[in-house]
Order: sequence, then C-alpha cells, then structure tokens
Amino acid sequence: MNLQAGLFLYSTSALDDSYFANAIIYLTECNAGGALGFVVNRPFGRSLHELEEFKHSRLFPLYEGGPVDKEHLFFLHRRPDLIADGTLVSGNVYYGGNFRQVLNGINNRSLSAKDVKLFIGYCGWDAGELEAEIAEGSWELKGGDDNFVFHIPA
Repeated sequence: MNLQAGLFLYSTSALDDSYFANAIIYLTECNAGGALGFVVNRPFGRSLHELEEFKHSRLFPLYEGGPVDKEHLFFLHRRPDLIADGTLVSGNVYYGGNFRQVLNGINNRSLSAKDVKLFIGYCGWDAGELEAEIAEGSWELKGGDDNFVFHIPA
C-alpha cells in the first residue's frame, strides 16, 4: 500500500513503551518532504472551554493529536459547507480552515463532534522517516472509511 493522505497508521507492539502505544493516526499529508497526521483515539483530558482563550466556548472534546507543537489547536472536519478554506484530505475529510467558523458552529450547535475533531499538537515525520518506521515494524498501514476519524472510540 502506498503511503498517502487518508490512510490510518496503527501502532504495533514495537511502540508499546512509547508515546505512541495503542495509537491510531490519521495521515493528512504525505509528500516528498515527509508526512503529517493526528492521533485520533487519544482524548486530551480537558475540554475546549477549559482552555483559557476559549473559556466562553461550549463543552467540546479535545484530542491529543501528537507530540509536536502542543501550543496550538488543529482540526479535521467534514463540513466544508460550514467551514471555509479547509484542505481536502480524502473522501469528505478536510484539514484546517476558518477556525472562527468552527468556534461559532460549536457554540451555536450547528457543528458537533461528529463533524469536527479538535487536536492539541500533531505528528510529523521528515522525508523517509515514516517509511523507515513502517519498514522496521512500528506501524501497520491501513485504509478505511475516512469518516471513521469522527467515530473512533477513545
């Protein structure tokens, strides 16, 4: 299977003693420069409204997207009709876009956790790194329904 956006990485037992133990990562970008994705099955432990800058937001789940750049929020969604400027990943899953529209949609209840997934941090690999980790047996690469991103149990 070719490495491409829209695929899932499942950690193997080789990563059981690491940050990535039992992780499922959804790849959002794969190119000659490397790969980027988000751990989709690990709740962050705090809700959006518990973050100081979003304390007036509605209760909404956050996920620990990865160990890189844990100072920022990232998001995946499947509502390009309500969230402008997202980048199509695969199927009907989009990465990023207008975050103000996401916040408005969460607060007015036009967006739910079945439409948007918010992450603190991300996973990133330089060129060839992820391929090497797959070759050494750290990850199993699997296809699947893109909408699974929004239905994966924690």
